[in-house]
Amino acid sequence: MRVVFMGTPEFAVASLDAICHSSHEVAAVVTAPDKPAGRGLKLRPSAVKTYAVEHQLPLLQPEKLKDEAFLAQLRELHADIFVVVAFRMLPEAVYAMPPQGTFNVHASLLPNYRGAAPIHWAVMNGETRTGVTTFFLDHQIDTGDIIDTIEVPIGESETTGELYDRLMACGAELAVRTLDQVAAGTVATRRQADIPQEACKPAPKIFKEDTFIDWSQPVQTIFNKIRGLSPVPGACTRIRNAKGEEEIVKIFSAEKTALDVETQSGVIEISSRNSMLIFAKDGAISVNTLQFQGKNRMPIADFLRGFHPENYQLLFY
Repeated sequence: MRVVFMGTPEFAVASLDAICHSSHEVAAVVTAPDKPAGRGLKLRPSAVKTYAVEHQLPLLQPEKLKDEAFLAQLRELHADIFVVVAFRMLPEAVYAMPPQGTFNVHASLLPNYRGAAPIHWAVMNGETRTGVTTFFLDHQIDTGDIIDTIEVPIGESETTGELYDRLMACGAELAVRTLDQVAAGTVATRRQADIPQEACKPAPKIFKEDTFIDWSQPVQTIFNKIRGLSPVPGACTRIRNAKGEEEIVKIFSAEKTALDVETQSGVIEISSRNSMLIFAKDGAISVNTLQFQGKNRMPIADFLRGFHPENYQLLFY
């Protein structure tokens, strides 16, 4: 089939590459316009654009998806199907255009974790399994008829970054498998509306306030939050210096420990030059990698070599 591929970040590149190496033809790639980034605010292309340019694929970067000139360009491609991976919400004028419809590759087992951050929330919520789903687009976000899925277990200590890489590869496999099914006429969809919705978990965009650790919570909840927000945006906590000023600390990797002793939540214990424990409701977190405000991210041993505990109130909150 002739495919128009729509995507922006690195997660989408694996699917685009898999389709390029399949029996299907990529007629064009649609991605976001270049965005200013870095100190000099230099325009930076998306990961999908970089791949498309390197592989000499026809490229479209519309500012507005309802623009008539863009819609005319899409029509002229005479594509059989559109494939969407980590892109914007499409207007009906776009997703209804190709004769075989438009499907999306989503990084969760729908209907659970609809939204912008399905991998983060699955890990933060302590899920033991997730996966990727392909579904046909309709007028609401992530609610269309399910085509196919691949289930993926989540490791007990796995971070969002580690899971991201595995789901990216599974998404690429599923994108091609779904194209093959559509081409062969063997698709048997399931309506999401027919699946019980009461216990479905959302996956909204993560804001700064979502990243702060509540040290009064159980240690497993805190551990899940740290690995769920690693490597970005990072789980945050606050500490006061000797002047009473608040500083932000990010924790990127840690281990959890069950303890019988009761200690105030958030209390920091530095027992050696390579160990920092933070007490929680029913245990403690041993920090492996962290970043103090204005400093570089570093392993705990490197950090403690230059850390002066007397300059801080040793309490995270």
